[in-house]
Amino acid sequence: MENTGLDKNYNPASFEDRIYKTWTDKGYFHAEVDPDKKPFTIVIPPPNVTGQLHMGHAFDETLQDILIRYKRMQGYSTLWVPGTDHAGIATQIKVEAELRKEGLTRYDLGRERFIERVWDWKRDYGSRIINQLKKLGSSCDWERERFTMDEGCSKAVREVFVNLYEKGLIYQCPRIINWCPNCITALSNE
Repeated sequence: MENTGLDKNYNPASFEDRIYKTWTDKGYFHAEVDPDKKPFTIVIPPPNVTGQLHMGHAFDETLQDILIRYKRMQGYSTLWVPGTDHAGIATQIKVEAELRKEGLTRYDLGRERFIERVWDWKRDYGSRIINQLKKLGSSCDWERERFTMDEGCSKAVREVFVNLYEKGLIYQCPRIINWCPNCITALSNE
C-alpha cells in the first residue's frame, strides 16, 4: 500500500489553529470603507455571556459566515462585527448560582462587590465565547469586537431611549407585567 503522508484520522488541531492565525494576522477579515465597493455588513446577534455557545449558535454563526464570505467573494466591502451581550438578569442569575455554592447571596457581598463578580464572570465567559467563535473559523473583524455594555454602545442606547421618550413613544402607564419575586425585577415575556 502506498504511503500518502496523510494521517488516517482527521486531526484539526494539527493545522486549523495555525491557518486561522495566519488569516487573522494577515488581516483577511478586517474591513475598511472602500468607496469603489458596495458595502455588506452583519452585526452578530451577540451571544449572552451566560456560559458557552451551543449548537444553535454554531448553526447561526455558520449561516452568517457563509453570507459574509459569499459577499466578500462577490467583491463587496464586507464587515462582520462580532460581540457578546451582557444578558443582564440571565448573567445575574448565573453569578448568584455560583455564590450559592459558596453559601453567599448578592446581599452578603453588597452592590459593589457583586458587580465586580459579574464583571469577573463576563471576562471569563465572554472570552470563552469569543474563542469558541474563532474555533468555528468565523471571519469576523476582531478589531471591531463589541460588548453591549461598552461605553459607545451604552451611549447609543441612552440617546435612542431619550429620543423615543421625547417623542412620547416611551411612557409610563399601569400594565400587567411579569415579575420575579426572587430577582425582585420585571422580566420579559421570554
